[in-house]
Amino acid sequence: MILDLHHLQLAMPKGGEALARGFYGGVLGLSETAKPAALAGRGGVWFETRAIRLHLGVEEPFAPARKAHPAFRVADLDAMRLRLAARGIEARPDIDLPDLRRLYVDDPFGNRIEICETV
Repeated sequence: MILDLHHLQLAMPKGGEALARGFYGGVLGLSETAKPAALAGRGGVWFETRAIRLHLGVEEPFAPARKAHPAFRVADLDAMRLRLAARGIEARPDIDLPDLRRLYVDDPFGNRIEICETV
């Protein structure tokens, strides 16, 4: 029986670690965590917060996830939209759902990322 979600993984191209750090760490504010030594040679980068574990792993050939996506919840969607705009990142609004406002962005590799706020 499933207990919870341990982590989610997105693919990235080889050599994209600096871009991943800039976006997921610098823009979204996730903290980088060290990969286990046994996996460090594979490339990629891992991030964690109190509630999220995100692993970016190298995939060759790389193809971005255009439909499948994580949805990261924020306290203030308007503040995040401004933060994204200040960094030149296009935020695409989508239809709000009951109790949920949302937008989409692409990470530096073209992976679709949803950012949402519960209301």
